[in-house]
Amino acid sequence: MATHLTEKENYLRLLNGQVPEYVPTMMSMRCGVRASGLSRPRDMESLEFTDAFFGIPMVMEPNSGPIPKPNEFLLTDIRKWRDVIKRPAIIDEVDWEMTSKKDLEDRDPDMLRVGGGSIGNGYFMMLTYFMGFNEALCAILEEPDEVKALLNFLLDLNLELGKNYLKWYKPDIYSMGDDIAHERAPFVSEEVFMDIFEPMWRQNVALYKEAGLPAEHHNCGAFYPFVKHIVNMGFNAWNPAQPTYNDLPAIKAEFGNKLAICGGFESNGMVSWDQSTEEDIRGYVREVMDTLAPGGGFAFGGLVLGPRDNPSIAERNTWINDEYEKNKYKYY
Repeated sequence: MATHLTEKENYLRLLNGQVPEYVPTMMSMRCGVRASGLSRPRDMESLEFTDAFFGIPMVMEPNSGPIPKPNEFLLTDIRKWRDVIKRPAIIDEVDWEMTSKKDLEDRDPDMLRVGGGSIGNGYFMMLTYFMGFNEALCAILEEPDEVKALLNFLLDLNLELGKNYLKWYKPDIYSMGDDIAHERAPFVSEEVFMDIFEPMWRQNVALYKEAGLPAEHHNCGAFYPFVKHIVNMGFNAWNPAQPTYNDLPAIKAEFGNKLAICGGFESNGMVSWDQSTEEDIRGYVREVMDTLAPGGGFAFGGLVLGPRDNPSIAERNTWINDEYEKNKYKYY
């Protein structure tokens, strides 16, 4: 089928609330813009390292990526965070003009630049990186004012980085992630979310919205209680929008093209089972697209996670991508 829009143009059309020319994929033609000066060289063969900002001990999980090293957290008492969490020296070492020129010199102009300054991995997640989940949740309950003070410290750093990214890297879209939900429910109540985390997210995204960028939000798990709030903040898209504990058709009906649902695919379900056939998996791809693509407001995002050297995983992902390609033109 003849098309007029590039993948980049088509995806931006989706984020701007228009019906795309064909169903985009949320993983297509994307490149993250991140200052190379904000990372430290490390031995890629090693499974352990420290993060460049705060020196958090990290370990590599083969199928999921880096996580804080269990039981070696930096912070055990939220009231003492000022003694432990300092302004990262690496921020003041970056020559933004030189670094951005080097980082962008070979970038394909047809690639979607996905950017935004962030210290680590979101506000809730950074609290867990510093303290672990148990202590972080206790701190939220027992010392909310100290939690807010620490997160405002991170917010100031994120806004400082964001202004530099906007000036020197000129991203096409802003992307923010903060996994505040597990598979079945959020980690915090809506009341706690509105008191502690909503103001951080709102101020963070406002910097990019005021610069005219569309914004994506990443949250795994049962995020449905907070969807209305990210729409109110100005986010244009949500991924990976897992269907198991989120009523995606209802969410789409409520918000329409104000919020693009990106993903809509249950990677941990039938597609990952050994007994599932090629037609089972292809049929599920069609089911997802038939449910969420009509009328726009949807970008496909299907993927089976697992060991990269597992030929079955690679084969399943080939089937998924092929079936998406076969069907992406039939809805608009």
